[in-house]
Amino acid sequence: MRKNIHIIILSLLFSIVLWASITMSNDYYTTYNFPLELVDFPKGYSSGVEIPKDISVKLKGQGWKLFAFNLGALSVYKVSVGKGRGKKVLNLATFLGENQWLSSVVEVLNIQPNTIRINVERTRTKKLKIIPQIKLGFKQGYGLATKIKISPDTVKVTGPRSTMRKLNSVLTNEIELNELDKSTQKEIALMDIQGVTYSPGKINITLDVQKIVEMNIEEISVEVLNVPRNREVVLLPNKITISIRGGIDVLGKLTNDQFKASVNYRDIIRDLSGSIQPKIILPENTTLLFTQPERVQYVIKRYR
Repeated sequence: MRKNIHIIILSLLFSIVLWASITMSNDYYTTYNFPLELVDFPKGYSSGVEIPKDISVKLKGQGWKLFAFNLGALSVYKVSVGKGRGKKVLNLATFLGENQWLSSVVEVLNIQPNTIRINVERTRTKKLKIIPQIKLGFKQGYGLATKIKISPDTVKVTGPRSTMRKLNSVLTNEIELNELDKSTQKEIALMDIQGVTYSPGKINITLDVQKIVEMNIEEISVEVLNVPRNREVVLLPNKITISIRGGIDVLGKLTNDQFKASVNYRDIIRDLSGSIQPKIILPENTTLLFTQPERVQYVIKRYR
């Protein structure tokens, strides 16, 4: 009985293979989208005209050959620009001979779009600043402790002159990072622009993610600036406390002498309220929450 089951299974498999072989040998019609690429530009020339990223090709061929297009990455349909300059209209069907991977195995019935328009013009190269497009999400209590570091922060850009005249910076592809709770590095590609090349084509960003905490700094002396020689200004009080926020590692390295508080004599003599708010200079990557007291009183003494 077990032997008969094996024979039945083998017979069934053979029937399936035979049926598939006969069926896939028949001709079928189908449509595929293939990436489109312009090649063979004259040296020092490019085109900034937007062209379709893909072309739609209607095919006729045996099922096996058509099915092969579903396996792996699709080949690129390449269109040679040639030697001419200026505006051109290219008929895509005339480039089948240069894309033998397609025309030698199946019959091409139609290509859409059937033509594309380009403008072959001289290129220009310049260095431009990179602007990252990043959406960040942090775990509760965490955030950026320092500014995002970009390496490199500029890139050499080469493209058609009409495009380069409009470019003042380069954007990266958009990325989104969530639930961040530690320092992170990421490689990002630069945004594709028709006819434009970059050197390098990717950048690295460093995100200094730390736990965000608050800290009080006490006994900060308030300095009076630009006091005339025959004047003395007494502040009440002359020392203040401030509260700041920042990354835990950043705040842990700070000392009191890195904080400056001051008032300007010229602002004092223009004041009519009898008190003035000190100006606070903070170390980099810290945020002021409040000062205590917020304002200080003053007494001006004159000398002959």
